[in-house]
Amino acid sequence: MEKIFQNVKIAAATDNRHKIKEMLSIMESFGADIIPKSETAAAGLEVEETGTTFEENSLIKAKAVMQATAMTALADDSGLVVEALGGAPGVYSARFSGEGATDEKNNQKLLSLMENVPDGSRQAKFVSVITMVSPDGRVVTARGECPGRIGRIPEGTNGFGYDPLFIPDGYSVTYAQLSAEEKNKISHRAKALENLRLILQSGGTAGGKSGSPITEAEDRKNC
Repeated sequence: MEKIFQNVKIAAATDNRHKIKEMLSIMESFGADIIPKSETAAAGLEVEETGTTFEENSLIKAKAVMQATAMTALADDSGLVVEALGGAPGVYSARFSGEGATDEKNNQKLLSLMENVPDGSRQAKFVSVITMVSPDGRVVTARGECPGRIGRIPEGTNGFGYDPLFIPDGYSVTYAQLSAEEKNKISHRAKALENLRLILQSGGTAGGKSGSPITEAEDRKNC
């Protein structure tokens, strides 16, 4: 794969080791190095996610980290959208179970709300919106989705969040039962990052002067 960057360091708007690992495994092939927020001038920065969409929150986080670090910043806002719950937990996925939310508590709440939902109505999708903001004002946004369904019991030990409950379309196992390599081929975040790559390839490297100042791409295709 042609490298878009030449040993560029990009500040991530997160310290979530799982997200960093997924981003790095894909962005490394682009020639970029992802630096956790705690290892930049944005260490300790708390960004209030006031948006009502994944796009809004992703942009808020990327801009805040870029301003704090004077580096190109990369932010991901992602979550689970469940049809039977009217789109919940959505942008509130990480804090679905309230104050002190954990992956386990969030999964327990989801299973409780879905207890009486029949198998044929348990459709859901994971959504990831990746935003890259550079100090010169260039903003690139890419979206990826992976459709699937919600299982009835947690299965698998890989991944994080709702992975033990999410069964992607075309599979009989959960995200958490897939290897990192398998998940990176089909995941919502992988699709968003791939769309980001396509945008950057067509419009020049991040931080460059070429291309539209605001660019978007999305992928809602099946896994």
